[in-house]
Amino acid sequence: MNPYYWESQHGNFGDDLNLWLWDFLLPGFRDAHEEILLVGVGTVLNRALLPDGVRKLVIGSGFGYGTLPDMRDPKEWDIRCVRGPLTAGKIGIAPELGIVDPAVMVAEMPEFQNLPKLHKRSFVPHWESAIAGMWPVTCGTVGLHYIDPRGEAKSVIREIAQSELIIAESMHGAILADAFRVPWVAVTTSESINSFKWNDWASTVGVHYQPRHVPVSSRAEAMIKGERFWGMGFEAQTLADVPNLRPVDHNVMVAAAEPRQTFLRSAAKQVLAAPSTLALWQAIRAAPQLSSDGRLAERKDRFQEALAAVRRAYF
Repeated sequence: MNPYYWESQHGNFGDDLNLWLWDFLLPGFRDAHEEILLVGVGTVLNRALLPDGVRKLVIGSGFGYGTLPDMRDPKEWDIRCVRGPLTAGKIGIAPELGIVDPAVMVAEMPEFQNLPKLHKRSFVPHWESAIAGMWPVTCGTVGLHYIDPRGEAKSVIREIAQSELIIAESMHGAILADAFRVPWVAVTTSESINSFKWNDWASTVGVHYQPRHVPVSSRAEAMIKGERFWGMGFEAQTLADVPNLRPVDHNVMVAAAEPRQTFLRSAAKQVLAAPSTLALWQAIRAAPQLSSDGRLAERKDRFQEALAAVRRAYF
């Protein structure tokens, strides 16, 4: 089997963890049934992403963008479980098969056990926020450790596990925080953040997705997301079927990077990011969430049962 994952050109740890998580969950799977595509972590149940004519084993994936593929042919689709009941409902399978996002199982890996706490409070933005925002500077102003979701997946996950509180715009930032028993607060900077997939996961572990609004931190970020920045509106470019594949204009990226800013220009940008800074400061003081130990353990047990059934069928 080969694991499928959506590969961002900028990097996104929540998708990249597919590259090694399944070697832990299903040892030896890469050598078994090479013709089968394992569809795991990610919002990838999308007709525009998954190939036709290939047998697909679905373990924990979710719907959230575009159009579902035709999944009625049992010769091409083996659906063992999906991310949550909302995805199950869209597909037309029993809600009981909406178990949990497989990323919660990362916390069971020995290399992530008993890590020391190094960060009091951390912020994990969505990858779109990271590529053009002022978030490292904004986080520093309010005493937040900044975690770049585009970083190497294991390093990002360690930083999450080593935090005492997570402010999460990234859904997998919240999922991994919850899995490591780190309280978290959800925030959003854009209407493009997909609430369906958040609610799909949240319902499995008994929490609620009620994000606090944080304004975008820069003009370049507003241009990418189609948001307003200090009264100026922008229109985002999207691909109708896969919003996650929204093209990012090269000129916007150059403007966002600006390695040789003058001191005055840099100071001006920090002033313009003041609403973002204030909103993050308020998020730090909001009541965090955390699923109950019992609910999370029950979901992990059910997911382990699904994995055991896969092993019996394919190994």
